[in-house]
Amino acid sequence: MGQTIVNNVVFLDRDGTINHDSPDYIKNRSEFKLIPGSVEAIRLLTLGGFTSIVITNQSALARKLISPAELDRIHAIMKAAMTSGGGKITDIFFCPHLPNEGCDCRKPAPGLLLQAQLKYNIDLPMSIMVGDSAKDIECARNAGCGKAVLVKTGKDDAAEDILKAKQIDADYTAKDLFEAANWILANSPLPN
Repeated sequence: MGQTIVNNVVFLDRDGTINHDSPDYIKNRSEFKLIPGSVEAIRLLTLGGFTSIVITNQSALARKLISPAELDRIHAIMKAAMTSGGGKITDIFFCPHLPNEGCDCRKPAPGLLLQAQLKYNIDLPMSIMVGDSAKDIECARNAGCGKAVLVKTGKDDAAEDILKAKQIDADYTAKDLFEAANWILANSPLPN
């Protein structure tokens, strides 16, 4: 028997979507601060039958600004916060490379989503990507995600202009992840 196909996956960017971003990178647990409403958003998605998977570029690893162990601790804190709030992050996929390394996993390349697809047998046309930057929306399109939602909680004020210049559209622009989650629940078929 084949693996069950997983529908209704929400891919979530991390920095600027779930937690506050920093121009100096998130280098330790004390710099990791959740954006208000993000725990509630993931609880809504979980209760709505969606699988939440984090997809994040983490070049701070290659820059030697954070250790793999500290990144793991940050991710454990994030997952625990979601669990205690009634939600669940199923998995986290991250790109550790520098922008100029030419890897296939750094957003906007679709590599991380394709890794998740292989691991969980995800139906990408039935999935949704949520992020705060043009790279996130472009990544969704490159991977064949059915929907892409831009949130305005990041540090990239030019995201909409960049997308417009590339002739790429987000399906929806939300003020934050909580609004995005409500839009997803209202505009997606019910999970099976």
